[in-house]
Amino acid sequence: MLKLIMMIFFLLPLCFINNSYWMVQNLIFFFSFIFIIMNNYENYFMSISYLFGCDLISYGLILLSFWIISLMLMASESIFKYMNYMNLFQLNIVFLLIFLVLSFSSMNLFMFYMFFESSLIPTLFLILGWGYQPERLQAGIYLLFYTLLVSLPMLIGIFYIYYNSSVMNFYLLNNFNYNFEILYFSLLLAFLVKMPMFLTHLWLPKAHVEAPVSGSMILAGIMLKLGGYGLVRVFSFLQIVGLKYNFIWISISLIGGFLISLICLRQVDLKALIAYSSVVHMSIVLSGLMTLSYTGMCSSYTLMIAHGLCSSGLFCLANISYERLGSRSLLINKGLLNFMPSMALWWFLLSSANMAAPPTLNLLGEILLINSIVSWSWISMYMLSLLSFFSAAYTLYLYSYTQHGKVFEGLYSFSGGFMREFLLLILHWFPLNLLIMKSDICMLWL
Repeated sequence: MLKLIMMIFFLLPLCFINNSYWMVQNLIFFFSFIFIIMNNYENYFMSISYLFGCDLISYGLILLSFWIISLMLMASESIFKYMNYMNLFQLNIVFLLIFLVLSFSSMNLFMFYMFFESSLIPTLFLILGWGYQPERLQAGIYLLFYTLLVSLPMLIGIFYIYYNSSVMNFYLLNNFNYNFEILYFSLLLAFLVKMPMFLTHLWLPKAHVEAPVSGSMILAGIMLKLGGYGLVRVFSFLQIVGLKYNFIWISISLIGGFLISLICLRQVDLKALIAYSSVVHMSIVLSGLMTLSYTGMCSSYTLMIAHGLCSSGLFCLANISYERLGSRSLLINKGLLNFMPSMALWWFLLSSANMAAPPTLNLLGEILLINSIVSWSWISMYMLSLLSFFSAAYTLYLYSYTQHGKVFEGLYSFSGGFMREFLLLILHWFPLNLLIMKSDICMLWL
């Protein structure tokens, strides 16, 4: 693992060279291919150094981090074009990549906590430094305080575990099983806010709406997955209490997912709609994880990867429209079928992925999640059916409202996409549909 981390560290000085923007982007892209070739991971930790190792869950999420971060630089071309503190932007993103890779590959619970919290800082700088409106200050404060408020109990919980067992290694912690309610709540809350679970989700739409496209991509693509990854790791030693109390989180998530899909149907901001749809997806992921079943764990991991690619792609599309029209309002972004005919295909493909159409990875994840939640309790079928129906409804609303109808009269011509934008969207959509061919990596890891 260390060679990979050192490789990223050597990107830091490159950020200060003038006109090195595309070089850094290409190198991160190249790293992701190196990491694909390194795929010899199984269920147990491999590539172990003193503190870092990698198993199959980490492998998928680290690969997703490399992929999304290289695409972030590709999407933020306006920062390169207008020289908007370009070197600082690159430095920020490389630091974010370092923290993400370190947090996914930590084998130590405390180290994981430390990098999990550190990844907040570059994200905050992204929102504060390159965001759009003055409200970005409020969004940054929301993001910071929601996450920090609940992470202090988690730190105390980690100290308690170390005091009792003198072990911090995930692999060795599997031998323990704690039956303490307070420990359970203190460890879980930090991840539930990060996911985010319904009731603690208010920071997410705010952060998304104010963030630049790169901030939205990293938030939707990877930051939400940190919560899910943390839950997978801590449930290995919290199973007994989990069986007692998990029904609380599952019921909140299912009801919340349904309510938020109703909220999606009345959004007029493109980004807010996609942000709320992320909350709906993550509520199903959370419910599947909380069933503590084999299918639940595997399928929530699958949907996390799928959602990372799909949601990030939708944010790119919203940004492409925003750069042309200067607005994210659905009242102005309509009739885009006439305005950008070639983009309509990508809107269609990524919207269909968002509503889990075959052959996307979302379909595999959602079918198995529904399976695992219904086998946990058949009463959840009512909520799940509403949730599935309305998630298709708001995606259809997003697609049909943006593509059809009369073009806003302020636009007198039509606009093609750039090659860069098509490449960006292909690189989101292609792995999303190709990974279903290799779904054993996602499904057979326990």
